[in-house]
Amino acid sequence: MSVPRARPLGQSAPLDRLIAPALAWAALLGLFAYDDLWRQALSALFPGQTPLFERQTLLKLALEHLAITGTALLAVLLVGLPLAVWAARPSGAAFRPLVENLVTVGQTFPPVAVLALALPFVGFGSGGAVLALFLYGLLPVVRNTLEGLAAVPQDVLEAASGMGYSPLQRLWRVEIPLAFPVILSGVRAGAVLILATATVAPLIGGGGLGVPIVAGLAVSNLAFVTEGAVAVALLAVLLDWTFARLEAALTPWRA
Repeated sequence: MSVPRARPLGQSAPLDRLIAPALAWAALLGLFAYDDLWRQALSALFPGQTPLFERQTLLKLALEHLAITGTALLAVLLVGLPLAVWAARPSGAAFRPLVENLVTVGQTFPPVAVLALALPFVGFGSGGAVLALFLYGLLPVVRNTLEGLAAVPQDVLEAASGMGYSPLQRLWRVEIPLAFPVILSGVRAGAVLILATATVAPLIGGGGLGVPIVAGLAVSNLAFVTEGAVAVALLAVLLDWTFARLEAALTPWRA
């Protein structure tokens, strides 16, 4: 079994690994801008059932989808990470079961039900979609953060305390760096989950690539449904690959 080894001091993280994902994102969004290409391909697959919207709509919907996803993920990180760190500390250990139960609520219900529950608070529109997606994406981020911090060896924590680290210094210099791969894995799962679930946002007036899917289902237009579904699938695969590259670039341990 290989023993993990730290990257030598002074060696920067290989952020050049993120160049390929950046180029891939630019290429995909550029492809979305050529709606005529999509329409010709879909018209060949589904004769007589062509996409319904005007030119440049697919790129616009993709950007809306990414904006909704990014906003919800940012909210998850701002709330979920501090909440999990607090629940993992001695001061919040008694509330850990409560925290775990609360973040599970979002995935207890189907996505459409979560959207409906968000309506009384923010009404129709992208705001309701962001709130629902926030609730839906909390679980993997909070759960992985708790598990990552709990997996830090006790002898390492005792050694850090013996070196004179305060609890806060031990958290930032020891616990979070060691738990980082697990935490980032949770963020990755949450991001992909949010992006995929955002396809139901149009049901409460939100935008994104769920618009052609919902509209296509309403009028039995398979070309329209396929256009949105394929675009979402491409975004999800690319997002997951981007996070995989990010993990490789930022994780301070190598096998």
